[in-house]
Amino acid sequence: MRRGELYFLPKFPGCFAQDIRHTPVILGIGGNIGNVSRRFKKLALLLRSHPKVRLVRSAPILKNPPFGYLEQPDFYNSVLLVDTTLSPSELLHFVLYIEKRFGRVRTFKNAPRTLDIDIIFYDNMRIKRKDLTIPHPHWMERESVVVPLYYLGEGLCDL
Repeated sequence: MRRGELYFLPKFPGCFAQDIRHTPVILGIGGNIGNVSRRFKKLALLLRSHPKVRLVRSAPILKNPPFGYLEQPDFYNSVLLVDTTLSPSELLHFVLYIEKRFGRVRTFKNAPRTLDIDIIFYDNMRIKRKDLTIPHPHWMERESVVVPLYYLGEGLCDL
């Protein structure tokens, strides 16, 4: 299997705030349709201006091969540290709204997509419901999460 490639682009990685005021959350983001890096930049701008979800930090972007359904383009993935006053359920509804706003259409499992946003961690909470599992059940198995997560460390704010 091919290994992923890291991309360091404007805003990825980026430090947008120095503190957490409410609840820290790690979001995984990905996509493989259209101009994904431009979409990620627009997502960062949206999160930087939102009153209830504040972007704190972003990791570099990892280009990596698809899994599950393999007959599709490579994915671009990253992780974001955000600070929120939304509950886990409210945050889930918010990220589903953003995916739809950015053109996500759910056709089948592991299908190509414009934008995918997963809630990887919500503070130290553990939730297991039909519509939401936190921490994300497969985060440790996915290079698309583990590698960018590694780069969310403190040193990035010094770049």
